[in-house]
Order: sequence, then structure tokens, then C-alpha cells
Amino acid sequence: MDEPSVKRQKIENQLIILSKFTTVVADTGEIDAINLFSPQDATTNPSLIFKAAELPQYKYLVDDAISYAVQNSAEKSFDEILEITMDKLAVNFGAEITKIVPGYVSTEVDAMLSFNVEATVARARRIISLYNEIGINKSRVLIKVYKINK
Repeated sequence: MDEPSVKRQKIENQLIILSKFTTVVADTGEIDAINLFSPQDATTNPSLIFKAAELPQYKYLVDDAISYAVQNSAEKSFDEILEITMDKLAVNFGAEITKIVPGYVSTEVDAMLSFNVEATVARARRIISLYNEIGINKSRVLIKVYKINK
């Protein structure tokens, strides 16, 4: 076996052992990596989604998010269109991940909203609504919210 295969086999063996004691959760936006190790749950964040969105195999998810935001952004500012695009992109990745993991898919609300409870709740509701629009029940989605204490 070549070195990458040996390394992957070692990781797979460790995951099998670990899964007997805890829930294995993938922390990535790369759908192929999630598919490789079949975790119970998955979590993403904007930096992981950004990294994955740069890969050519996920271009269709980016294109769909941009198209969605443009079609649903009448009379909105550039910043609002960008926010919708980013939420839709996170949901697009999350939707693909729900096809792999049997448990929760975690999607993060923009951490820049951590000082604004109302805006955080509104974004969380929009994310859930975006999942609902494509047929993914909120029971599969975990919304990550940041609250920074003053």
C-alpha cells in the first residue's frame, strides 16, 4: 500500500474505535471528505465553506447561491445581497451534506452578528427557511450561534 492509503486506513481504524465511545462529527465543508469517513453529524462554518467553494467540483453550489440571491434581492443593498448569497451557499453545502450524514448538519450564523440578538435570530430563521425551501426539515439542522459577552 502507498503512504496515503496507509494513512487513510489508520484514520478509518481510529474512527471505528472512536465511534464506539462518542458521536463522530465531520468539521469541514468538503463533501468528498465527509463522504469518505461517513460521520454521524457534520458541522461547517464560513471559513470552511469558503475553502470548499473554491474547489471546482462545488462550483454548481456557488452558482446556485448567486443566482438565488440575485433573483430574491429586489431593492436590496449590495451587503444584503451578499448576506443572502452567503446564507444560501451555506445551505447548499448543508443540503449536500444531509445526503451523507444521518444526523445533524450544523450551519453557522454570521459571527459578526454576535452582539445583535434580533439580527442573529432573523438570520437563523432565514437559514432554516432556506433549508425548508429545498425540502430539508429543520429537525436535521443545528444552527450555531455566537454570543460574545460584553
